[in-house]
Amino acid sequence: MLQRRQSANSHDLPCIPFTHCPAKTYQRVDGTVQLGRSVVEHCQIVGEVAQALIRRYPELLRAHLFPLDAPFAAACHDIGKVSPCFVEKLCRACTSGYCQLPTLNVNPELERQWGGHAGVSQAAAKAMNAPQWVPEILGQHHGFSPELGGKRADAQVFGGPEWQQQREALLVELEKRLGMSWPQVTSIAQARVLAGLTSVADWIGSGRHFEDPALPWAENIERAIGEAGFIPPTYRLGLSFEQVFGFAPRAAQQQLIAAARMPGVYVLEAPMGLGKTEAALYAAYRVLETGQACGIYFALPTQLTSNKIYQRFNTFLQSILSDDCAHNALLLHGNAWLLEGEMGEEGRPGGAWFNHAKRGLLAPFAVGTIDQALMAAMNVKHGFVRAFGLAGKVVILDEVHTYDAYTGTLLDALVALLQQLGCTVIILSATLNQERRQQLLGTQTLSSQGYPLISAVPHAQAPCEYPLEGDAPQRVELRLLEQEQEAIAQALERASQGQQVLWIENTVVEAQERYLDLASRASELGLACGLLHSRFNVVDRQKIEDHWINLFGKEGWPKRGEQGRILIGTQVLEQSLDIDADFLVSRFAPNDMLLQRLGRLWRHTGTPRPATARREAWLLAPQLETAIATPQAAFGSSAHVYSPYVLCRSLEVWQGKDAIELPTDIRPLIEQTYASRDESGDMARWLHELDNGTSRRKGRKALRQLARVGLAEDGKTLPESQAQTRYSETDSHEVLLLRALRFVPEQQASRVVLLDGRVLMLPKSRHALSKKEWKQLTAILMQQIVPVRASDAPRAPSLHVLRNHFLHHCFYLGDPNWTDDESLLRVALVSDTSTLLGLQGERVHDRHTLEYRDDLGYRVIKQ
Repeated sequence: MLQRRQSANSHDLPCIPFTHCPAKTYQRVDGTVQLGRSVVEHCQIVGEVAQALIRRYPELLRAHLFPLDAPFAAACHDIGKVSPCFVEKLCRACTSGYCQLPTLNVNPELERQWGGHAGVSQAAAKAMNAPQWVPEILGQHHGFSPELGGKRADAQVFGGPEWQQQREALLVELEKRLGMSWPQVTSIAQARVLAGLTSVADWIGSGRHFEDPALPWAENIERAIGEAGFIPPTYRLGLSFEQVFGFAPRAAQQQLIAAARMPGVYVLEAPMGLGKTEAALYAAYRVLETGQACGIYFALPTQLTSNKIYQRFNTFLQSILSDDCAHNALLLHGNAWLLEGEMGEEGRPGGAWFNHAKRGLLAPFAVGTIDQALMAAMNVKHGFVRAFGLAGKVVILDEVHTYDAYTGTLLDALVALLQQLGCTVIILSATLNQERRQQLLGTQTLSSQGYPLISAVPHAQAPCEYPLEGDAPQRVELRLLEQEQEAIAQALERASQGQQVLWIENTVVEAQERYLDLASRASELGLACGLLHSRFNVVDRQKIEDHWINLFGKEGWPKRGEQGRILIGTQVLEQSLDIDADFLVSRFAPNDMLLQRLGRLWRHTGTPRPATARREAWLLAPQLETAIATPQAAFGSSAHVYSPYVLCRSLEVWQGKDAIELPTDIRPLIEQTYASRDESGDMARWLHELDNGTSRRKGRKALRQLARVGLAEDGKTLPESQAQTRYSETDSHEVLLLRALRFVPEQQASRVVLLDGRVLMLPKSRHALSKKEWKQLTAILMQQIVPVRASDAPRAPSLHVLRNHFLHHCFYLGDPNWTDDESLLRVALVSDTSTLLGLQGERVHDRHTLEYRDDLGYRVIKQ
């Protein structure tokens, strides 16, 4: 019989039977903390959750995705909690007198040296001769590969041979309870799915329905899984394209629908405005209704997606889902999704997967970024959870361009992985060249130069392609010029004539400068001027987007004649938005992007326009000779966003052109830009930089190293902050902007003042609020976040400061068991003069002044 806890001076290290080892602590209503469920009970719960999750997949997918006895691996994830350091950690967390286990006289902090209890699970499973990949699956269930440093399961720090014998006894007991044994994993792809299943089952099995050790748990399995959002959708069957979208399909749309009838990879190349999105969604519906897929992930290229995409996707879902389907209200934009569902321990506020961008991968239907999908194929924290979330779905990759060659190795790896995961992959593009298309499809046999074009590689069938009949060509007049002052005058002139002018820059800083150039002069002329980019917080961006995208879209047709307008923005305006300008000014960019931007010009035939309007675009570009000699100086900041080599190749194509025909010229323009060729002189230097990188950014060869697919045993797991998925530095840090933040001792809470004056209280104790109240509070705070590049972010406050203001209850601040992990959260206060300050009023950047205004967004003012 176990004795009560002894003096901490005892040097004995008793072996505690696995039946008495705790998996959790539990806080009672009176605030006292006691030991919670046992390891064996928690492991059984997680195994049962995994089994129930698998049952919710369409029958056609189950056997393909999951090996026999897959739930047993999930159940064994926490066998490493039968270890002295972990038991002692939980006992020390209990209220005095509430732990009935003996003192083990070990330092729980030692766990960090081997990745916590997950590292012990991995070592124990390996010693028990678990099949290939299974020990690593257990070791990674918290998202990263533990560094065991050669420690074996019987190491003294793990309790020696006696504690390993207890872990072996736990395994035998789980075999008995579940009627299963180790699964035989057949591929790396299947291992990734099983690893994701293990983590997600653990999150759900650690949720509120299983916290109280005195309550029965079996009847809560299905309820907990349903609350986490894993509810099999039900569909209206046999709907026509016209019934779903309200109009008849065009020829290209019909062809894609006919081709994409089963899992495989399909590429639709067609001009802007042809209806590629609707074609892909209806093809997805056909695969869903036949039980060949379990959901849709719609991946967009930009980091901040538009409300308009959510609206279009929601309208589609409302058409295809049956009236009693629970998912009709689940596809909500942005942080509103956080209020729905209960993902368990890791998905709570402050957990790594409370973020909506990640959780969307696990929802049956989601709009998200290509970056989140790319990480499913990378050795990045929780990459395998992303793979699990995408497995068996229709994955639509929107606006894929040849310029994505910088992320091409990652994208190719993702497409190959998705094929192995039984997905239907639909790739949409207006601007692919032949070489890039062949790389994505994984075959050299498809070589048509037709445009529009569908290329198909159905599962277990021969590749095929379908050239389509294109629309009648439309002439677009062009002008290349170096100085923006003439373009500014022309934009004001066109707007004064009542035209709707679109001006697209390549960086946020340049977009802000153009807005400052134009806004006051436009106001004097009675014109409207707006600015849209990614560095607004959610609240401000949504207001701007709702106003301006409606004005430039079909909804704004009745108002177009009221006044001339100028909308200035960045790449967020070039993709996935149905906006229509009378006149376009664009900073020079790779030809993929320029053609996308031209697709926002005179987009619809029925759009009302002033009589003076003509289909014309002005491109701000340097002279070719200057660009080739000194691209960084000639292209300015654009050369930090895009490859100088590709910018020069793109500029070559436009020499001597004063007009192009769309869509006729799209294929020739792209092929001329990206056809491989030998280079000499300066161009050879810029090509070398593209391949090998510079001191500022990785080249294509280095990015190839990040494209490892699988549970790599010989490499470190990358934290998300280091998982580079783009050629240029991306907006990876999150800046929480507030008006004030201070601790209020008498209330034991932090007082938070938002930019709009609202006041929130963040309690010191997590138990001061219900889970629902924490979700609501966190969702509000997340709307105050602005994503920025690491170099433009405020100085990082210490984790101690963030915790002292109780922000760890709402935001993920890193895993203490993993030294490589880091918090991406930054906090700054916005003064009355719009300047960003630290929590004590100090400067927040060593070199620049930072500002935030609701009309300009987040601003970096260089000294």
